[in-house]
Amino acid sequence: MFHSPRPNVRDLVDPMAGGLIVSCQVQHDDPIYTPDMVVKMAEAAAWAGAVGIRANSPEQIRAIKEAVDLPVIGLWKVWHPDTDVFITPTMAEVDAIVEAGADIVALDCTFQTTHEGTSAADLLPRVRERHPETPVFADVSNAEEARLAVVNGADIVAPTLYGYTAETAHIEGADYRMFAGFCRDLGDKAYVMMEGHLYTPEDAMKCVFLGAHAVVVGSAITRPHLTAKRFVDLLDGYRDNWRDAERASH
Repeated sequence: MFHSPRPNVRDLVDPMAGGLIVSCQVQHDDPIYTPDMVVKMAEAAAWAGAVGIRANSPEQIRAIKEAVDLPVIGLWKVWHPDTDVFITPTMAEVDAIVEAGADIVALDCTFQTTHEGTSAADLLPRVRERHPETPVFADVSNAEEARLAVVNGADIVAPTLYGYTAETAHIEGADYRMFAGFCRDLGDKAYVMMEGHLYTPEDAMKCVFLGAHAVVVGSAITRPHLTAKRFVDLLDGYRDNWRDAERASH
């Protein structure tokens, strides 16, 4: 049976309707890295009128929560050998980002195998049981994963990992047809948001037209080195693929 959005989730997420959530993340090896960079990103997003922030790691979540009065979708990227599951892969990361003050927790809800030998999708029901009041944002890569995530209690679902799994790694752009199906099939059961492969305001508007409750944009806004790489790759006749750099730093 599908779960309907809960009252506390509606109070938090309804005001995001039609708005922009900015993914404010920086890795230590990024050319733009400074200790306070994510705070500057979040402050810029708030100034622009964003309705939420997506942030990585307890440290960065705390810093952003102190700086801006916006809901924070929290995750923790942790890489392990022999697996492509890195977005909040275990309950330990969930506990840490909840304790850090994340308003919403983002999880890898794909069918990929974790470093513990389980399906990433198996974590969601456990999170709902352990943190029943915390809204869950399911990062998926296809329609089957999206449907199971909603069945398992996800409050929000988005094709965040489309293009970042072994099955979709060849993908260069957003699949608007697939996303429209998300909205038709799941939009009355969970909040469907768009995240991934959005590079212009027109891309975002297309998703809202198709039924997105809100859109999440990261690299096109907060990672100027990747935006510059897109220009360079085109001007250089696509001898390199800027997406390889994006995947390596995702």
